[in-house]
Amino acid sequence: MKQWLEKHFGKFWMVAVFLFLYLPLVFMIVFSFNSTRQDANFTGFSLRWYEALMRDTKLVEGFFLSLKVATITGVLSAVLGTFAAFVLVRYRRFKGRTLFSGMVNAPLVMPEVVIGLSLLLLMVGAQNAFGWPQRGVLTIVLGHTLLGMAYGMVVIQSRLMEMNRSLEEAAMDLGAKPYQVFFLVTLPNIFQAILAAFLLSFTLSFDDVVIAEFLSGPGVNTLPQVIFGYARRGINPTIYAAATLLIVTVTIVIVSYSVWVARQTLKRERDMAAALRMETTALAPRG
Repeated sequence: MKQWLEKHFGKFWMVAVFLFLYLPLVFMIVFSFNSTRQDANFTGFSLRWYEALMRDTKLVEGFFLSLKVATITGVLSAVLGTFAAFVLVRYRRFKGRTLFSGMVNAPLVMPEVVIGLSLLLLMVGAQNAFGWPQRGVLTIVLGHTLLGMAYGMVVIQSRLMEMNRSLEEAAMDLGAKPYQVFFLVTLPNIFQAILAAFLLSFTLSFDDVVIAEFLSGPGVNTLPQVIFGYARRGINPTIYAAATLLIVTVTIVIVSYSVWVARQTLKRERDMAAALRMETTALAPRG
């Protein structure tokens, strides 16, 4: 019995962790199809709460606003994270490198409440001094980009550190200029990491409520903000439906990325195997 437990303990622990993490989500998705408002008993299958969700303009507008903000944030975070990672990895020594590295990584360890509050003070000060920017979509995007860029930079930086620099050096030896090396050699090799940074930033932005709560303006509310506001006034099964759509959206994005990466990896392995066969055939002695 002891040996059996030792052999299967890892599996039991893994199952327990997955149940702890995902069982509440499963219950929420199931009760989003409940026919009544009862939270303890599932009385029957119904789409009434999804129909109510489609009629709720706040939730619908919040969903599309979150989608817009997350997409813009993902693009900006991937671009800025790429530049930051490239500077830190390829340029080991420059004045202010330590300060730059610390400032870029600071959002990773700083509470979101502190980030949101500090950005709110900055935006209010800038608005009082220059009359811009008005709190709304732009300020939310800027706040989310600050956080997403830090996470994206970590992903891209790790890929750049693993990349074989001889590829870049060979391109320069063949006469390529630095910007040509970057766009024709470096970017294709780190594209998967850039896409991963985009998806990570997209997910963080789409789910964020703390920073958005500080930086949003009148009439500008993302989907997590609307859900949070509804939850404070009492449980409404429409929230379950909205949260389910939120989970489905994020899941589709992540699964699509995973499938794309798997196909690209398989294609690369096939190309390498074909190249190896051609090389072996060319070097084989001919009788």
